[in-house]
Order: sequence, then structure tokens, then C-alpha cells
Amino acid sequence: EIGVRLVGSEMCIRDRHSTVRFYDPVAKTLVMSDRLPQASVTFLVAQHIGFISADNEINAILKNNEIIDLEAIKLGRSALANYFAGALLMPYEYLLEQAKITKYDIEVLEHRFQVSFEQVCHRLTTLHKPGNRGIAFHLMRVDIAGNISKRFSSSGITIPRYSGACPRLNIYSAFTTPDKFKVQISEMPDGNKYFCIAKAFPKGGGGFSSPESYYSIGLGCGLADANNMIYSENILLDAIKNAVPVGISCRTCPRTDCSQRAFPPNDRALIFDENIRGISSYVTPV
Repeated sequence: EIGVRLVGSEMCIRDRHSTVRFYDPVAKTLVMSDRLPQASVTFLVAQHIGFISADNEINAILKNNEIIDLEAIKLGRSALANYFAGALLMPYEYLLEQAKITKYDIEVLEHRFQVSFEQVCHRLTTLHKPGNRGIAFHLMRVDIAGNISKRFSSSGITIPRYSGACPRLNIYSAFTTPDKFKVQISEMPDGNKYFCIAKAFPKGGGGFSSPESYYSIGLGCGLADANNMIYSENILLDAIKNAVPVGISCRTCPRTDCSQRAFPPNDRALIFDENIRGISSYVTPV
């Protein structure tokens, strides 16, 4: 058994004002900052239950995958404990059932499971049990500077490893209307189409003087699965005019008709004519 208690930041754990969670193995007490939102507190408690109750299983998974670097093992344990927490708070069969009933209405699922928007989106990307699968989603999380801090792709879409993703993706335009959903049909250069939703939101530090961070999360699937999502209602999914041409990143994108191109494409020489200006400095009119 472990005890859990909340402490104020003025009594912060070990006098580290940035620490939000600390476990004392001697006292068997999990100490949490009271500045955390309830969904985060609940998730971190569930994560710690995973560290303790699934310790052998977590270590076995890492060993079977031949993870031997000590830091990689620590990160792996944290990632698997996070998966445990998501599964504990949102049990597989029940979540999938409710997702199908609500047509993947994320806000309804937030309230139904008492979790956050990000936690729901992340959990929805893990529903791949053979014989009882959910929609194959991809997920991206970016900050306001465009840094990609989370990336998963079961839909087949390619996501850049670090940053510099296509500015036409709705995950970026979502910053213009925080806390509101942006819906987009994205067409990649290879012709594959994806149905994508995105929402940007501030993430506060829990107090008036704490700085806010801004994130945007994009969740998407292949266009064939879009009808299973509530966000596709009243949208003509097959209409050519509704598809937004996007790429992976400017340097790898072959499109020459993009006014938002920030860099020349890697697969061709840059031809510059000072007498002609195209829709972008890196696109010479034909």
C-alpha cells in the first residue's frame, strides 16, 4: 500500500519548485503538487500503480526487446507505466465501446472517463487488439514554435521526426482559435487522403504567476474511416474542393504551387530569376 498526499508549491517537494511528483520509497508515500489539474493527479497516481503492480511485466518487456542502455530502460519503464495508466483509467473494451457509441466524440469521452483531452487522444491511438480494433489513428503534438513533442502513426501518414511539418496542416491553424476543433481533409503528394481534427489549448502552471505553455494536438485517420467520427458529419468527404494539399515538410514536398513554401524542395535545383516572382520565393513560374 502507498499513501498519496498533495502539497502546495510553497512547501514544494524537496524545495524544487518545478517538481510535481515525488515518491518516498521509505515512507511509501507519493507526494503530488496541488497545482496539478485533477486529471493529471489521477493519471500520475495510476502511473505509479503501474510502476509497482506491473514491475515484473514492464521489466520483462524491456528485456525481451533487448533494451540494455540504462537511460533507455528508465524511459522505457516510464512509457510502459504511462500505457498502464491509460489502460487503467480507460479500460480497452469499455473505451472502445463508448468511442463507437459516441462516434469518437472526444469531449464526451473526456467527461465520461474524467480524463483530459490529450489523455483521450493518446489512448485512442492504442486500440489495436486483434479482433477488436478501433480506428487506426495518427497523432501529433506541437508547441507554438512548431516543435513536435509527440508523434504516433497507425494511419500510415508520415510525420517528421522533430519539427518543420507542413504549415498547411490544421494542427498549426488551430492556434488561431484555441479550444475549438479544426477539421481538415488532408491530401498527401502520393494521393492518399486523411481526415484530421486538431485543437490547440493553453497549459497553465497552476497559479497566476506561472507561465503558460501552448500546445496543439492533431488526431487523424485514413479518409475511409472518417464516417465513423462525429466530426465528419455535414462534410462532403469525397468532394475534391474539400481536400487540402499538404506535404510532410517543405524540403521533402514536391508541390510547386504552394504559397507557404519556406524552403526549396530537395529533389530539384533552385532556379531563380530576378525578373519574375512566383507565389513563393522558392517557386519559379513556368
